[in-house]
Amino acid sequence: MISFDDVEARITKCASHGIRPGLERIERLLSIFANPQASYPAIHVVGTNGKGSTCAFLASVFQSAGYKTALYTSPHLESPGERLTIDGCFLRPERWMACADKISEAIAKDEALREDPPSYFELVTTAAFLLAEEEKIDVAVVEAGLGGRLDATNLLSNVACTAIASISMDHTEYLGNTVQAIAGEKFAVVRTGVPACYLGDNESLIPLFERFCRDVNTKPFVVSRDAKIDGAAVTMDGCVFDFSTGGFEIKRARTCLLGRYQVSNAALALSVLSRVNEKFSRLTKNAVRTGILNARWPGRLEIVSRGAEGEGPLVVLDGGHNPDGVAKLVESAAELWGEKKIAVVYAAMKDKDYPACVENLNKLRAALYVTTVPGMERPLPADGAANTAREMQWRTEVKSFGNPLDAIAEASRDNDVVLICGSLYLIGWVRSRLARLKQIHA
Repeated sequence: MISFDDVEARITKCASHGIRPGLERIERLLSIFANPQASYPAIHVVGTNGKGSTCAFLASVFQSAGYKTALYTSPHLESPGERLTIDGCFLRPERWMACADKISEAIAKDEALREDPPSYFELVTTAAFLLAEEEKIDVAVVEAGLGGRLDATNLLSNVACTAIASISMDHTEYLGNTVQAIAGEKFAVVRTGVPACYLGDNESLIPLFERFCRDVNTKPFVVSRDAKIDGAAVTMDGCVFDFSTGGFEIKRARTCLLGRYQVSNAALALSVLSRVNEKFSRLTKNAVRTGILNARWPGRLEIVSRGAEGEGPLVVLDGGHNPDGVAKLVESAAELWGEKKIAVVYAAMKDKDYPACVENLNKLRAALYVTTVPGMERPLPADGAANTAREMQWRTEVKSFGNPLDAIAEASRDNDVVLICGSLYLIGWVRSRLARLKQIHA
C-alpha cells in the first residue's frame, strides 16, 4: 500500500536540494504537460502572515457556493496530502504517486531538467496543478510559497484575482532586508487587468502597491481604505463583524477562527469575493456567510484541549514563527486569556528571528518552557531560546526541555492556558501526537 511518506520520498529523489527561487525550471516542466494551470480560474494569495487563513476562507466560500474547489497551501503540518484538497478532501496517495511518476519520467526525458532539476516545492506545485486539472475543478485557491515574483505558483495563468495579505520581515535571505523590498517581491504578482486586493495593514506600503497596480493597468483595492469593517467582536467562539464595500455587504459575518487578526484575513477574503462575484454568479450572501463560518485552518490559535475545572488547562496551538506573527498571537492571547495564568511552550528554527519572537512573547508575562523539534536539522536547540529569554530578563520562570511532550506536561501542571507556538514544524509534531497529549491531561 502506498503512503504519503512514499510519495514524499519519490518527489524528493528527483528534486534538487534547498530553496531555489526562479521560474525557468517549473515553466519548462509545466509546458511539457501543456500548462495544466491554465485550465481553471484561480485566486492567487501571497503575503507573509495570514495568507493560509485567507485561502481557507476563500476555498470554504467557493465550496459552499457549489463550485468544485481546489485548495493548494504550504507547508503541511502532518502529511504532504494536506497541501492539496478538493472540496476539503485529500486525494489518495496513489493519485499523487502516479503524478510523481509522470513528472519523474518527463524530467528524465528532458536534458535541461536532468541537468538542473526543479526544487521540491516546484515539483509538488506541478503535481498539484496536474491533479487539479484531472479533477476538473471549477476554481483553485492557491497560496504562494515564501515569495511571489519568483515563486512557483506565479506560473498560474488564469488568475481571477490576486490577494495580498499582511507583509512583514521573513525569509530575508531570499526576499530582501527591508519590508519595502519584501513587499516588492509580493506585489510583483499583480497582473495586467486582473483585480488585486491588498490588506493594507502597513500604510507605508500602500503607495508601493498602488504603483505596481498602475504599472499593469489594474485598479488597486486596499482593504483598510476601500472596505468598511464595523462591530468586530472577538470571543472564545470566534469573531463576528460587519463588512461592506460598494454594493457588496455582509452583516454579522461570523468565523470560528480565533483571534482579532482573523477579522482582517476574512475581510481580505470578502474583498476578493466582491471583486469576482460577477464572474462567479453563485456567490450568494448565504453561500458567503456559510463559507466564512465553516472555514477551518489548523495550527493557528487552534484549541486542542479545552480543559475544565480540575481537568487540566486549555491547550492552544499556534504556528506564528516570525516577529509579526508572534506579535499578533500575543495580542490575541492577551485579549482572550489575559486574566488567566498562561504558560508558553516555544520552539524555533535556528534561521528565524527568534530573539524578536521571544521579546514579543515576554509581553504575556507567561512562564516559558522552551523545547525543540526532534528529528530535524533546522531547529534551534532548546537552550538557545532559553538563554536568550534569560538574557532579556524574562519576567517569570524559564525552563528548557529536549522533548516537546515533556515541556507540555510540565507547563500543564500549574497553568490555566498552555500556548504551544514558535514553529509550524513544532505544531505539526505535536498535532501528530495528540493522543499522547490527551493522556498528559487525563
